[in-house]
Amino acid sequence: MDDQKQTVRAVERALDVVLCFTDSAELTLTEIAAKVSLHKSTVHRLLASLEGRGFVIRNTETDKYRIGFRIWELAANMEYGDDPATILLPEMERLRDLVGETISLYVRDGTERLRIQAVQSNQAIRRVAPIGARMPLSVGASSKALIAFAEPAVQSELLEALIWTDAGERAVFEKKLDEIRRLGYATSVEEREPGAAAVAAPIFSRTHKLAAALAVSGPANRLTLERMREHAPQIIDAATRMGKMMR
Repeated sequence: MDDQKQTVRAVERALDVVLCFTDSAELTLTEIAAKVSLHKSTVHRLLASLEGRGFVIRNTETDKYRIGFRIWELAANMEYGDDPATILLPEMERLRDLVGETISLYVRDGTERLRIQAVQSNQAIRRVAPIGARMPLSVGASSKALIAFAEPAVQSELLEALIWTDAGERAVFEKKLDEIRRLGYATSVEEREPGAAAVAAPIFSRTHKLAAALAVSGPANRLTLERMREHAPQIIDAATRMGKMMR
């Protein structure tokens, strides 16, 4: 019985640590320990377990912790009205109605991107985008946007982590990133799957840090490069508005 009580208590403490982030985006170990009234050694063990499961992420530069993207995966199975990304749905639906294609919202998790919200196109032939899906960060418009507009140190780490067939491939990719930053958006045609195309723009938080990527995707024969260039200003405007809605 004592062992069971101790196990339950450990769960309660771990949940208390997670709940520290309800009013703070990033916290140090010392700040978390003070909030939950536990010794730093105990909190460090709890954070290590939570980090291992993806519920928190440690910023190696600032040594601060923030909520991990595993939370979004759990949110994908919540009731529609309780989904944390619901606040962005009206803007996503507005953009869908403007461009007539499927709209997705992505965040970066390591060397992958995670779709945390999607609004399907109303057209008969459309790109279906399941929420919670993970994709490699090496291909796709959203992936390129998430890398191109990341902070320089983060971008360097990602470029080192990605697998390249040769040095020339990386050089070409970095040249694309320069063009994406200049244009303010990224495009892809059949990079991840045949017959699909996408265009994506970065979403910046109020502190001007990259928060997510907003993407429009559809059949490549309909969402041509010309159409993507036409839609780019609308996507960038929507991403700007969404950034103002995010804390």
